[in-house]
Parts: sequence; C-alpha cells; structure tokens
Amino acid sequence: MTADDLIANYALAPHPEGGWYRRVYTATLLVSEGARERPAVTSIVYLLRAGETSRWHRVRCDELWHFYGGAPLELLRADAALERVEQLRLGVMDARDAALMHPIAAGGWQAARSTGAYSLMGCSVAPGFAFEDFTLLADAPQWAARLRARWPQYAEFM
Repeated sequence: MTADDLIANYALAPHPEGGWYRRVYTATLLVSEGARERPAVTSIVYLLRAGETSRWHRVRCDELWHFYGGAPLELLRADAALERVEQLRLGVMDARDAALMHPIAAGGWQAARSTGAYSLMGCSVAPGFAFEDFTLLADAPQWAARLRARWPQYAEFM
C-alpha cells in the first residue's frame, strides 16, 4: 500500500502538527484531574509521508509512540527545558538501532519525520489527549528561540 492508500483506508485527516491521524480509541474509564475528568488513555493512528514532519510540540501527559509499518521513523525527544535532545529511531526490529516503541515524558518536546516513503505509527496518551494540553513550539516564541540557539540543527522541525 502507498501512503495515500493508508490515508484513505484509515480515513486519516490532517493533524495540526503535520502528518495525518485519526483517533481510534478513547477509554471509557475516566480519571480525575482536579475538577476535570478525562479518559484514562486515548490512541491515534498517525502517518507521516516523505517530506512531512511532526513539528516540535509537547503534550502535558505521557505519550507512547508505537511503530506499525513503512520506513523507520526519526523521532526527536527533548526534555521540557530543551537542555537535552535525543535522536531516536522507531521501526522494525531489524532496522539499525530501532525500537518498536518510545515514550515521551509528560511536558517533553517531540518532533519526527519518516526516513522513507512513509511511516505508520500509533500514539497513545495517558491520561487521554486533549488539544488544550497541546503546544506547538512555533507558537511559544521563548521556546522556539531557545531551540534555535541551542539546537539549530533541529530548527527545521518547527
């Protein structure tokens, strides 16, 4: 299958960070966060085509990236203060230095791109994802400036 076939097959829509997605699971179990209740976990199917990036962003909750198919994914993971950036690979077990799953700690920054025609992943967030907990680095000028100054080689992901 091609990336466009997968987008059509899974009814994926454009994601604000880049790429294509569809929520496929929302837990019925609710957890309390102060006065707010939210699903214990949510999951999406997520696809990046060649040349597309998951732009630098963070989520207030823990996120797990799972590899499903296509080319290995280059996944960038940074701590909340942008002091450390790790370059990870998500992919099939025989791909060099690739894992099938990588966690992103709550509040940590992340970005990604496919190393081939496409990468098909799943992302699970716990407690469940809500867009009000989502920040694009490009929308946070102080963090964008810090990334450009400290890690200029990764600024292309903004």
